[in-house]
Amino acid sequence: MTSDARPERDAAHRLPLEGIRVADITVVWAGPHVTQLLGEWGADIVRVEPVTTIQPYSRGAERISTEAQYRYMGSTGVTMGIPPDFDPGKDPWNRSPAFNSHARNKRSMACDIRLPEGREAFFRLIEQCDVIVENNVPETIERAKITYEILREVNPRLIMLRMPAYGLSGPYKNYRGFGTHVEGMIGHHLIRTYDDGTPDETGDAYTADAIAGVMGAWAVTAALRHRARTGHGQQIEMPLAESFLPVIGEYIMDYTMNRRATGQQGNRHPARAPHGIYPTTGADQWIAIDVASDEEFGALCGVLGAHALATDERFRTAGGRVEQRTALDAALGEVTRGFDKEELFHALQAVGVVAGPVHNDVEATRSPQLEARGFFEELTMEGVGTHRYPGIFTKWANTPNWIRTPPVKLGEHNQEIYVDLLGYSQEEYDALCARGLVGTTYTPEVLRGRD
Repeated sequence: MTSDARPERDAAHRLPLEGIRVADITVVWAGPHVTQLLGEWGADIVRVEPVTTIQPYSRGAERISTEAQYRYMGSTGVTMGIPPDFDPGKDPWNRSPAFNSHARNKRSMACDIRLPEGREAFFRLIEQCDVIVENNVPETIERAKITYEILREVNPRLIMLRMPAYGLSGPYKNYRGFGTHVEGMIGHHLIRTYDDGTPDETGDAYTADAIAGVMGAWAVTAALRHRARTGHGQQIEMPLAESFLPVIGEYIMDYTMNRRATGQQGNRHPARAPHGIYPTTGADQWIAIDVASDEEFGALCGVLGAHALATDERFRTAGGRVEQRTALDAALGEVTRGFDKEELFHALQAVGVVAGPVHNDVEATRSPQLEARGFFEELTMEGVGTHRYPGIFTKWANTPNWIRTPPVKLGEHNQEIYVDLLGYSQEEYDALCARGLVGTTYTPEVLRGRD
């Protein structure tokens, strides 16, 4: 969607979180995903980020490379931190796709909460906020003296969402971990592993981060509803591990109820076959197929012209197909190799067989389905250029919505936040800038230290 295709929004179609302000001190993806979602539905998201030090796992400023290095990383399949045209530019911290993917609809203020001046500005912001979201290791927040017990003295109506890897108590409280470590500890990596392989072959999916973003946004809106009814703010504790565990609850329950350990599943289904990814015409081209009944298996064989599969005694029943699924997968793959994945997808769907082509990122951005729904939105970011971004994933009949502002640059809204929102005089603001505490680039000392 482009700006000229956006409908007008009147007072009757205000976004549901308009008027809510959120302080954002998040890193990596899980926390920023929460504030991305809150911002998409109208909340004013204010990122608090220092220029006097590089915040790790945020804008990627701690790992800036040359154009040649970025091109090499791109050739090996790395995508998350590579800037447009492989060019780091003069401000590479504003050009990271990993950060910019979730940085739309946000504002940024430069503030180092470890320093007295930054702490004062941060507390002024908290007075003006409804919510604060953070996903740091607990001891980081404790050392900074910005726990909920302290912040609620500043703003009793404040809602604080805390998202450490393992929680605010227990023996793992201060253990550090990203989504992939959490998924390993709770068993997801093993479940995803193929039965003839090992977990190191599955790659990183970061599903725990994605789930936590949605669950965190839901938790905040629920807490806002509670505050509207009672007048009380509160702390929400949502560990990354515990927010993901219910997603694999069926496997946990199978063990607690039946004492059956799930083990390695790969693409397989415990009761259906064929169920997996099968090769098609071309290099590294695949289609996903899921057959749930004898009728569907017959329809699959009919589309493929696979009379031998349809009449093979081993595959005549659902139970037989599951028991012989290794042989079935091999035989089916030999047949699907002769088909184009897109044509086979449509042919199978036409006879009621669940199937879908396996798309790479380029194919996904050209999907006729997503194009027809106007999912991708074109945004122009100064110094970065015009690119297509994933759009908003829900559509509400009475509330038109779109991405309002492009990814936020470091300190982009310093003036309006310090002076207009927090009440600093222009002289006070200018003094903070002159001392290097507030700005739109990292201080020379920080940049020299990085080099």
